[in-house]
Amino acid sequence: MSKVLFSTWQGEFIDNRGKPKEEWSESAFKLPYDYEDGKNSKIFIGWDGLVIFQEGVDVIKAVTMYAAQYQEYSEACGRCAPGRWGGRILYDLFDKIARGEGEKADVEHLKEVASTMINTSKCEIGRTVPKPLLDVLKYFEDEINDLIKNKKKSKDYDNKDINYIAKITAPCMDACPDHVDIPAYIEGVRDLQFIQSLTATKKTMPLAHTCGRVCPHPCEDACRRANLDEPISIMELKRIGADYESDHGLDFHYPKEQKPLNGKKVCIVGAGPAGLTAAYYLALEGIASDVYDELPVLGGEVAVGVPEYRMPYDRYFKDIEAVKSLDGVNFILNTRVTADMLREFEKSYDAILLASGTRISKKIRAENERPEIKGYWPAIQFLDEINLSVKWGLRPNVDLSGKTVVCVGGGFTSMDVVRCSIRAGAKKVIMLYRRDEKTIIRNTSYEEYHEAVEEGVEFIFHSAVEKIIDENNVLKKLKVNRFELVPDPNGGRAQLVKIEGADFEIECDYLIPAVSQDADLSYIPQEWELEKTSWRTLLTDGKTYQTSKKGVFAAGDCEYGPMTIVNAVGQAKRAASCIARYVNEGKVYLSDEEIMEDHLSKLKVYNRNEKITGWLKGLPREVSEKLPVESRKHSQEEVNLGFTIQQAVNEASRCMRCYYIAMVAV
Repeated sequence: MSKVLFSTWQGEFIDNRGKPKEEWSESAFKLPYDYEDGKNSKIFIGWDGLVIFQEGVDVIKAVTMYAAQYQEYSEACGRCAPGRWGGRILYDLFDKIARGEGEKADVEHLKEVASTMINTSKCEIGRTVPKPLLDVLKYFEDEINDLIKNKKKSKDYDNKDINYIAKITAPCMDACPDHVDIPAYIEGVRDLQFIQSLTATKKTMPLAHTCGRVCPHPCEDACRRANLDEPISIMELKRIGADYESDHGLDFHYPKEQKPLNGKKVCIVGAGPAGLTAAYYLALEGIASDVYDELPVLGGEVAVGVPEYRMPYDRYFKDIEAVKSLDGVNFILNTRVTADMLREFEKSYDAILLASGTRISKKIRAENERPEIKGYWPAIQFLDEINLSVKWGLRPNVDLSGKTVVCVGGGFTSMDVVRCSIRAGAKKVIMLYRRDEKTIIRNTSYEEYHEAVEEGVEFIFHSAVEKIIDENNVLKKLKVNRFELVPDPNGGRAQLVKIEGADFEIECDYLIPAVSQDADLSYIPQEWELEKTSWRTLLTDGKTYQTSKKGVFAAGDCEYGPMTIVNAVGQAKRAASCIARYVNEGKVYLSDEEIMEDHLSKLKVYNRNEKITGWLKGLPREVSEKLPVESRKHSQEEVNLGFTIQQAVNEASRCMRCYYIAMVAV
């Protein structure tokens, strides 16, 4: 929140012109006033209005530059006449006024063209760009008339010291931790241009097969189509381009040509999604990397944690192979990095990225909780055994025939545990969760939860284990407490309160804690004194992902705690970008693109309350075919069979292509 001189953002109207600064009103939105350290924004212009932060801003020049951004975009698109030709007219006429050659008729022409674009453009960028321009024509009429009457240039027309920084975004792109160009890859599917679709994905997401299958798709929670009927099936459309590449035996496709290796080399600890992503984007920039991992296989937790039925390894391996195929990427497996090794790495590498994940299962904090109890099986070790057996044949098959399994958790790991237990033949599988059904769906996904229910998993909500009961170190049963949600009389979050007398017992053979994981950071030299978070993960600045030690970066679970694959990829891509600048220039900083990403994330691009008009309502969301329940319960085959081509085209055609332009002047 900050005080502003003027704002029309999202229906807000603030006009403090002529008032002392101490009397200025404060905006209700998280606007990008502080552009970056020591540099403030003068004006912010976007799809929902304009905001002026300082007095003396040349508004006419600013909106001219905003129109120029759209003109460049519309020329590249060219899908509709109002957007393409309207964009050119908006820029030409505003520039004509700003350089002191405007006429009164130009203002009326601008109003007419802007209104036509709002009403007839085929996509949101053509409909929204005119909004702030019309606001300027309405509220800054005196300034415009002065330029026209006196035939003079606007104040900053020739000022080269002002930077106008623009970014194209969309609600779905903003909500994606990796900021994938979602409308572009959906458009590629719609037009049957699958390599074009894959190119759009791989610009920011190298693991296209993977995140097209196991992403929790937060983008769909920010899909404007949901304001009309149902969100686009964004995740499932992502895998189309990747599967096309693999199924047709095409060479690996990269978003750009790899730069020649420049002699710089980075050490990466961890070959999971974060480590793979960092190696990928560093290699594209010509920077080599050695990637170390203690596991015998590549891929980190996706390889040994995410089950085959959800993420077939042959597809994940395609993503990994695309990374391996780049010059300069070298993997060293079966190697646990030690403090002594890191001390040597500090001397021999240009930078270090720690991406070692979180592979220590947390306890559930129950009475008599002891790892030595037979039947107490932490989730990470359980999934290791399952996947090293199923995917690699490196361990004996896990056989739970006739057994009762109780898992405690409420996230993706716990879902993987219970569904793997079903496939391992367990007689009964129960998940205990402290919260409710709605929360477990929010933590995972609607599909994941309902598929588990279909397969026979029993969920007991508002419950927690109080005591583990064993006989001679052999698990026998659990004492479980029941809870209820009690509303906060002050309007805060409802509290879980134990229901006295509602305790019950469950006889079981295995208890699998899957409440969360910790990072094992014992390999880091103590003298480095890397700062930690309260969650005992590595503390970074949260922007460049540099730790408290110069030249040492961290990304993924070991930085943030257990997260989704797409979060790890997003962090690692940003970290790789900053590492590239560090090893090449000796400085750590964000690009303007990255700074704008962060500002827009704070502002929030998606407006849940927006009323959508001009689009046909009621087009049903396509649903991909799933393996029948009775087949998949006894199989490791992929459950989600994906869209047919016709389904994919139908679903892609529901996309409203909600691009927006945002711009700041600094």
